[in-house]
Amino acid sequence: MSSNTAKFSIGDVVKHKHFDFRGVIYDVDFKFNNSEDWYQSIPKNVRPRKDQPFYHLLAENDEITYEAYVSEQNLIVDDSDEPIKHPLLNEIFSGKKGMGYFKLSN
Repeated sequence: MSSNTAKFSIGDVVKHKHFDFRGVIYDVDFKFNNSEDWYQSIPKNVRPRKDQPFYHLLAENDEITYEAYVSEQNLIVDDSDEPIKHPLLNEIFSGKKGMGYFKLSN
């Protein structure tokens, strides 16, 4: 896998393959860029590889909103067309177009 190619883009709405949450991508790290403690806290049987893109999400489930850091291998497109209800959404994105969100250029 190339370390400078990402499957998803900023503004894409995605969901986790294994856990019940979804979110909108607001930043991309083309390789793992978090603490080793964070990485080691993930159970070994579901720990992702570090040599892939990791995405920063404005995440939500049925109970709460939060920010998540998720590997590419654990994300799939969320094609539900349901809007994201995260309170920081309007601070980062200007609006929704189609299935994703966009930022206005400076």
